[in-house]
Amino acid sequence: MLTSELKSKIDKVWLAFHSGGLTNPLQVIEQITYLLFIKRLDELQFQKEQLASLTETPIEKPIYEEYEYHLRWSKVKELSPEKIFELFTRQPDGVFQFMKNYGSKSASFNKFMKGATFMIPTPRLLTQVIEMLEDIPMEDQDTKGNVYEYLLSKIQSSGTNGQFRTPRHIIKMMVELMQPSPTDIICDPSVGSCGFLLGAVDYLRTHYQTELYKTETQKHFQNQMFLGMEFDPTMIRIGAMNMILHGIENPQLLDVDSLSEENSNFTNKATLILANPPFKGSLDYDAVDDSILQIVKSKKTELLFLGLMIRGLQKGGRCAVIVPDGVLFGSSNAHKNIRKELVENQILEAVISMPSGVFKPYAGVSTAVLVFTKTDNGGTDKVWFYDMQSDGFSLDDKRNPIEENDIPDIIERYHNRKEESETQRAKTEKSFVVDKKEIADNGYDLSINRYKEIVYEKVIYQTPTEIISQINALDKERGILLEELKKLL
Repeated sequence: MLTSELKSKIDKVWLAFHSGGLTNPLQVIEQITYLLFIKRLDELQFQKEQLASLTETPIEKPIYEEYEYHLRWSKVKELSPEKIFELFTRQPDGVFQFMKNYGSKSASFNKFMKGATFMIPTPRLLTQVIEMLEDIPMEDQDTKGNVYEYLLSKIQSSGTNGQFRTPRHIIKMMVELMQPSPTDIICDPSVGSCGFLLGAVDYLRTHYQTELYKTETQKHFQNQMFLGMEFDPTMIRIGAMNMILHGIENPQLLDVDSLSEENSNFTNKATLILANPPFKGSLDYDAVDDSILQIVKSKKTELLFLGLMIRGLQKGGRCAVIVPDGVLFGSSNAHKNIRKELVENQILEAVISMPSGVFKPYAGVSTAVLVFTKTDNGGTDKVWFYDMQSDGFSLDDKRNPIEENDIPDIIERYHNRKEESETQRAKTEKSFVVDKKEIADNGYDLSINRYKEIVYEKVIYQTPTEIISQINALDKERGILLEELKKLL
């Protein structure tokens, strides 16, 4: 968690941006990300210099040549506000231009930086932001992630702005459920700031540290493993920089509308999909690729993305995706057909119901995580359900940490769900399994309330005669006390 002091500094910088005339939240985050990226480039150069010193060899692939050292963060931050601002904005050899030109060293990054614009309006504001970023330990991934989440949490104005933000602990839960491996091709077709991809990066670095030292594995890790699509040019710039900040030099990020014909090549590509696609959107049929409409005939984005994911997975590929509750029980033909597709033609592994407060403060919608495997020839036998009641935070707008947290139990029970199937856990528990036939008989309804059994506690009430007797006794006592009060007066 961020300290209150650092939150306060971020808040002050946020207000300073507004005072300076920069009020678009995404643009504010973009400008801060540029500076984080510039700071990180200097740190990477320093690491290369240390390695060269230890091995007594020349610096391998230096980020800065000696004649560019005056553009490094560590040098610039020591200057006066006016000089810093002049050095950042100078054309064609200033700090910001250097960052844009760095894109030529990364093919995927280069194309997204063409539209990058430095928008910080004053030397004072630029100095404020630099001072704030100096307090962020960039080598600490958790702190850096928390800073990003805190920045993103300020975007509450509309659904389209909020669609890309998934709480980091929910991302971590989904990644640990799916347990990505070094051979996977991991995709998020609504990638936003690359939160899910970075969650997978952290998991792989934690669990496959030795494997990632191998040349072929590292080549795959850097160039083919991470795939994402995003149509918002600002968000894909933020996502690309975010990936490079985390050491992924060449992520495969595509600036396309995932559901359009332009993305038709995304077929049988990924071995793992982790995603939280947009809710409540609506598209005309002619804006959607025909191959998706063949899977699910709908205008609703939450259903269309499920069709896209089925198409985009390789056979045997796995998916964990967040969907609004309406997907689980919606009565339209499209809703029923996509659920039937998952149950009858693929393997639906799990439905994890999440409480509505998970996405507060900017959205109160109830959601669930669907986990399935693509087979195109069925295989669903039993579906594992879990009724999450707490995610470790209060379910109000404040989202303060609390002790109650079902997530560790969800992860453990998911990976042991076959045992639950064999023991036939009662449907009164938080988790249980449901036979495919029962789901089919219920019109492929996947809402947990359809199958969970409620245990009612027997309450014995007093008889009316006893209650009347107690009322009379109280009334008599009241009368006596009233007479005593009259005497005292």
